[in-house]
Amino acid sequence: MPRPVKCRKVCHFPNVLEFLPADDTEKKMPIVLTVDEYETIRLLDKKGYSQEQCAESMQIARTTVQRIYEIARKKIADALIDGHPLKIDGGDFIICDGQSSDCSFGECYKHEIYQKYAVEKGEGIMRIAVTYENGQIFQHFGHTETFKIYDVEEGKVLHSEVVDTNGSGHGALAGVLNALNADVLICGTVFSFLLSKRFLTSITFKKISGSTALSTI
Repeated sequence: MPRPVKCRKVCHFPNVLEFLPADDTEKKMPIVLTVDEYETIRLLDKKGYSQEQCAESMQIARTTVQRIYEIARKKIADALIDGHPLKIDGGDFIICDGQSSDCSFGECYKHEIYQKYAVEKGEGIMRIAVTYENGQIFQHFGHTETFKIYDVEEGKVLHSEVVDTNGSGHGALAGVLNALNADVLICGTVFSFLLSKRFLTSITFKKISGSTALSTI
């Protein structure tokens, strides 16, 4: 019986999921780069990690990193040289929620958020996260720069504060929400891929259209 594949930890989901040739008239079959393959490229080639550092960040063996990286490089080479579309999808991975203290070697902003919000809220307390900008519900989940967090019990707000997301992008924000230990997300739009891949399965969504003032919710 084959040994089950261990999920590889990735910092956040890619913000760009598809790359197309400028001349796509031939409609060639796309090459699919998995998210964990993408992560090895990001860590080794973009951030300049060693294979040992990459393995520690992804919580897998160095030999596994080497194998994934070689596959990823081959796929990218085929896409560039032969003119195939390149899509990022699938793979055996989990999104970092900031729980690990050695994530990004002490530079993980989600870990700081997790440390603050990991404390049990209490059985009757609901934590609501709202995409927030200037007192309004920000309509584009993937570009929100702040969440406003409400701790609510029996219809009363016990505490609220604004939390910086440290950048934008659907995948990064999914990790921030997990680190915040949020129960409900109120937003304008949310990237359907995050829902279909169950990155935020523990969170209830409420969609608000238009620039709704928070005082009216």
